[in-house]
Amino acid sequence: MIAPNLRVLFCGINPGLYTAAVGHHFARPGNRFWPALYASGFTDRLLSPFEEHELLARGYGITNVVERATATAAELSPAEYVEGGRKLEATVRRYRPMFLAVLGVGAYRTAFGRPKAALGLQPEGIGETSVWVLPNPSGLNAHYQPKDLARMFKELRLATEATAARPRTR
Repeated sequence: MIAPNLRVLFCGINPGLYTAAVGHHFARPGNRFWPALYASGFTDRLLSPFEEHELLARGYGITNVVERATATAAELSPAEYVEGGRKLEATVRRYRPMFLAVLGVGAYRTAFGRPKAALGLQPEGIGETSVWVLPNPSGLNAHYQPKDLARMFKELRLATEATAARPRTR
């Protein structure tokens, strides 16, 4: 679900088996992506995964680093991440979103060869696109509670609003 010149292209690690079966991003019950979007102000109501098409009209899209569905991201090889990162970079250069938001710091580190990357705005962008790393919103990621996810997603939303009025310079 991508279009040119989005405000944010959200990028999950890879589809889980349930998500792949129903054909909608972040669809597994318990995934906290949709509640984090709402709680952070990206959406004015809680959307379900089956309403993901509504994001495009708001200037947001969704993709994944790796296309292969697995029960857990731990099943992915480093080579799959690197290949996925290469393809994602080409996609970003083609569609030119304002921000790429990678949902998973470990996935970002491996896919883009940035072993010391931390959450938040990254010093390296992709062309004119700024890169922001957020925690993986999977319910399996117990390190971050819903309020933490909402706060971090809100930081990205505020950055997009501040950046939207400025001309692109990268």
